[in-house]
Amino acid sequence: MNIHQQHGNLRINAERLWSRHMEMAMIGAIAGDGNCRLAMSAEDAEARTLFATWCHSAGLSLQVDAAGNMFALRPGSDPTLPPIAAGSHLDTQPHGGRFDGISGVLAALEVVETLNDAGIETKAPIAVINWTNEEGVRFGPGLMGSSWFVGNITDDGLAAIRDSEGASFVEEATARGWRGPQAAGAFPMGAFFELHIEQGPQLEALGHQVGIVTSVQGLKWLDVEVTGVDGHAGTTPLHHRHDALLTAARMLVALNETGRAFGPDARVSVGRLTTGTDGPSTIVGDARFVIDLRHPDAAVLDDLVAKSEAICRAIAAEDGCGITLSERISIAPKQFDQGCIDALALAARDLGFSHSEIASGALHDASNIADLTPTAMIFVPCRDGISHNVREYASREDLAAGTSVLLQAMLAKAGVTGT
Repeated sequence: MNIHQQHGNLRINAERLWSRHMEMAMIGAIAGDGNCRLAMSAEDAEARTLFATWCHSAGLSLQVDAAGNMFALRPGSDPTLPPIAAGSHLDTQPHGGRFDGISGVLAALEVVETLNDAGIETKAPIAVINWTNEEGVRFGPGLMGSSWFVGNITDDGLAAIRDSEGASFVEEATARGWRGPQAAGAFPMGAFFELHIEQGPQLEALGHQVGIVTSVQGLKWLDVEVTGVDGHAGTTPLHHRHDALLTAARMLVALNETGRAFGPDARVSVGRLTTGTDGPSTIVGDARFVIDLRHPDAAVLDDLVAKSEAICRAIAAEDGCGITLSERISIAPKQFDQGCIDALALAARDLGFSHSEIASGALHDASNIADLTPTAMIFVPCRDGISHNVREYASREDLAAGTSVLLQAMLAKAGVTGT
């Protein structure tokens, strides 16, 4: 008899989970049911305090490390076992919603509270985690807390991080009271799960309540600079121009066509385009943009990058413009642990929730933690696939379904005392 069969009638408190979301959403509330809680702002500090209050009420002990990551611990019957952990982040985008990141933290807390209500003791401890500055809005880079935790950011690197106004992350975290003594990686984990809204339309289109996330796709950013010749819009004939903006525009269209040719798993985007001049009567002599390329297969991603570079170079040559390309970011695709994936899939099946395997198009803290411990993710649908937007919405029913799957998977990994 497996854990799900023994405790299959155990259900999380959907109303409590929803009310926690709504109470948290009051902090940093903005128009349109949105939220703004940038990392180590006054709003972030208030959200952390509220979360800590809930953790203490649930009987959890709280630890904070030097990056401000919060670890709330429920002891197990065997203190030699590493904790089975779950969580996400409480910080938001400037015009963010009530669910991105927040749902993963509150779902993990609800698992603990459900176990408390049922009087269930696990063999391994259970941990609830809030990772610092996942969004990377006020302080860069994103995934900052988890990146430091796994060693991708050094202590000196952390100390050097400042916001656009020159404020030091370390000083801000200290002043807010959310910088602790723990070193990077000092909190061991036997497994890690992250529940998150999908931030895309696939689950909603399929009518599925739960996504079992098997991987996070790879990411590369290419910086592109196109060099033409500044000129007068009224006196320079069209056939005499070397218009860097027009050339960049041709590249953007061609890049989109290239991405489509690579199939439904490819992502090619340009979200930032700047020009050396911005006069309405000036032919642009310099244009710069960043290409964001993503794919779950490393070899295909490399091919996509190579073809994108070749297309940009060919168009620049056709238009008589110069071009420079350089790689800014390269993150390999990440496959999650099969044992954690299986635990989630078994839980979804036994609980009767419609589900499908899915790759994550966005980066998450889980993709960092997977380097240290067995890891997987759960997605729940969000309306119209909208996220990073005040209209972001996940239903209480879908949140409850995903959290119930999380509960059962964590129980399977932690074990139950006396069984």
